[in-house]
Amino acid sequence: MGERLKDKGAVVVGGGGGIGGEIALALAAEGAKVIVNDPGGARDGTGSDRSLADKTVARIKEKGGLAVANYASAVDFNAAKEIVDSCLSNFGRLDILVNAAGINREKMLWNMTDQDWDMVLKVHLYTNFNTIRWAAGIMREQRRGRIILTTSSAWLGNIGQINYAAAKGAIVSFTRSSARELGGYGITCNCLAPGAATRMTMTEEVKAGFRKRVESGVMTQEAYEAFLNQPGPEWVPPIVVYLCTDEAWNVNGKVFSAMGDKIGIYSEPVETIQIFNNGNIWTLDQLLNLVPKTLLAGYVNPRPPEKPKEKKPGSVL
Repeated sequence: MGERLKDKGAVVVGGGGGIGGEIALALAAEGAKVIVNDPGGARDGTGSDRSLADKTVARIKEKGGLAVANYASAVDFNAAKEIVDSCLSNFGRLDILVNAAGINREKMLWNMTDQDWDMVLKVHLYTNFNTIRWAAGIMREQRRGRIILTTSSAWLGNIGQINYAAAKGAIVSFTRSSARELGGYGITCNCLAPGAATRMTMTEEVKAGFRKRVESGVMTQEAYEAFLNQPGPEWVPPIVVYLCTDEAWNVNGKVFSAMGDKIGIYSEPVETIQIFNNGNIWTLDQLLNLVPKTLLAGYVNPRPPEKPKEKKPGSVL
């Protein structure tokens, strides 16, 4: 057992397995006292299985750590308060909040239902707002706190996961804004885009979707094989633990990546090229002439239109 986080109170939302479970174990291994929150829903958000949180708690206790299971759903505003309050009632303090909750419901945009859209956004966005909303007041009073949220490389754009990608992009913006609102009170808020083989990523349905991308030419065979050979979630937690330490007090509003032995950091989004028109309103003719030469110089369409498939003789529409 380490002591970098000795006696710190921590909440891990989505701590019942996968990346969240490994994060909970890693925090406890450095001395944190952990509330393992997980209602135990399936990958698509349905159902409930309390044994997931219980298993993580058991693993922590087996290694000499202290943990308590919590089964509330942070999608609910008042239930999120219960989760945060459980850390205070069990451990007397709240120093760390990690949100690793997530679900997925893959469909192409034209096939997605409003329920698929709503459920994915609620789990990813409501759980973040609700828990941070209640934790922020506590952390402000003590003028110290560490918040780590989880995004995904899908926030850069993905196929077949537009709801998931939209939610993960929103989490990046939420992280950056939270960092600016809370940073003055000694609270840091950072974001992690992890990559690992978990029940979220390695289902047969997901694999089939990636195979279709290879067949359609939007994904290389090499990229597909790299996806299949992702390392396990136990590789992810070290960067999270680092961000929770006192030494990381001045790291705020950043987006990190972690997969296997690779840890990376995303660049800040900035305007790279500007054009001006001497104080005049641009005309369409000017933009038609200048934009391709300036703002779009070197640009490549990430998904250009495909040629229509030729109809075979004798086939019907």
